Parts: sequence; structure tokens; C-alpha cells
Amino acid sequence: MRVLAMLDGTLADPEAAHIRVDDLGLLRGDGVFETVLVVDGKPRELGPHLDRLERSARMLELPAPDRAAWEACVQVVLDAWRGPAEMALKLVHTRGPEFGDGTPTGFAIGMPIGEKVLRNRESGVRALTLDRGFDPEIVDRAPWLLLGAKTLSYAVNMAAGRWAEAHDADEVIFMAADGSVLEGPTSNVVIAEGRTLRTTPPSSGILRGTTQGALFRAAEQAGWVTKVEPLTLPELRAADGLFLASSVRKITRVHTLDGEALPDASALHRELNALYESEYA
Repeated sequence: MRVLAMLDGTLADPEAAHIRVDDLGLLRGDGVFETVLVVDGKPRELGPHLDRLERSARMLELPAPDRAAWEACVQVVLDAWRGPAEMALKLVHTRGPEFGDGTPTGFAIGMPIGEKVLRNRESGVRALTLDRGFDPEIVDRAPWLLLGAKTLSYAVNMAAGRWAEAHDADEVIFMAADGSVLEGPTSNVVIAEGRTLRTTPPSSGILRGTTQGALFRAAEQAGWVTKVEPLTLPELRAADGLFLASSVRKITRVHTLDGEALPDASALHRELNALYESEYA
């Protein structure tokens, strides 16, 4: 079950061809996207996702996304969805055809969430740390690297996932050249230390997390302390709990890191998921 809507609000056949073969999003990854979790017909953090889409577009000097058109396009998909209660809704905004008139390509597609993701939410995951190949100090010095933009250029992230799978792991946590923790290919890293939650700052060249932000809001309301600051690998290993946060994963526990079993954080995982879900009760 998939539902596809073009930015003009037209429903389209997701099995048919709609994107020109010379679209720069396809040819060069010259575009941006967001993935929104929808539960019982309600998109979670749609505003922050659209904010991030706009920020990523600015970083690529793409035409600014028409927010009202995107909101209407999202609603078209929601109205047409007849699948499971949870859906992954992908918003895609590209530079459009090469040598075109500058009109961007935009569409939204709703898809079921994969069985592996659903299983891992419950069972937890094995993660590998991999070198991402840059130092956070380069973020401000080299804006053309687009660190912190959610672009369609995801080949490195997908390659990292395949590397993990080939080495008996489910997920990856990227490390910077200076030894600091960055993010997962499609997730933010969160650790718990007592009643404190910590995550890596966007200034290190990572995406500002929408799900991580929702968790931190709920945790603060429940009396937790939250911190956005650099993390190190020893801190991941020593934490009371290590988690990956993303729209479709929600809050997923890491139970094994680089082949080493971490302390059992099952109860803590349930507590954090309850906090996260309280944002939408």
C-alpha cells in the first residue's frame, strides 16, 4: 500500500513513472527530503519537518518550498491512505529537470513502515561505530559540504548500512575525525545518564532531530535534565542507556555496540518511549 501525491495535490499511481530521467534530484542527488511519521492519520512534528525542509533547501540554494502547497499535499496523502495505522510519509523537493525552467519537482509518498524497523523498536539493535571522515570544526569553514542538510545524496549512508549488515550489526553510529560522536545514517544518538538525557549538537554537522526534540520536550516536562553537547565513545559505553531516535524508529535501544553488550536498559527504554508517546496523547 503506497499513496503518491504530486505537489499540485494530484494523486498519482505510485507504480507508474512520474519523474523525468534528467531530474537533478535523480541525476545528482540535488534535492532535499523529509520523512514524517504518521500515526492514526496524524503527522508527527510536521511543522519542524517543514522547517527543516526549508533550511535544507536554503543550504542548497534551491527554490524555497511552498509551505502551504506542501501542507495541502500532505493532507491529500493522509486522506487517501487506507493502510496500517502507522505510515512513513516522505516529502521530496528537487531542483527539477536539468536545463528546465527552474521549477522544482515536489511530491509526497506514504508507505508502510518496514517489518525490520518495527521489530527493532521492540528488540533493540546492534550498532557499529564508523568513521564519517570529517572534523566538526569544518562545518562553518566549508558550507559547501552541506553538513547538516538533509539532501538526497544518501549513498554514503546507505553504504554504511550495508557495511553494518555485512558485519553482524543492524545500525551505524558515525564518529567524527576528532573522536566525537555524530549521528546515525538516519537517526540521532541519545544517551541517558541517571535522569539526564544528552545528544550531539547540530553545530557538529548533524541534522537537528525532530523525534529527539519531542523526546527532550517530554522529558523536561517530566523533570528530566536535557543537554545538547558533544559526546564521546566512552560515554556511549558508560551510559545507563544508548538510543537511536528517528521518525520511523521512534526511540530504539542499542543493546550491543561494536560487538560489546551494553547494560540492560529495557526498563529505561520503556520509560523513554512512554515519555515520547505522551507528546501525542
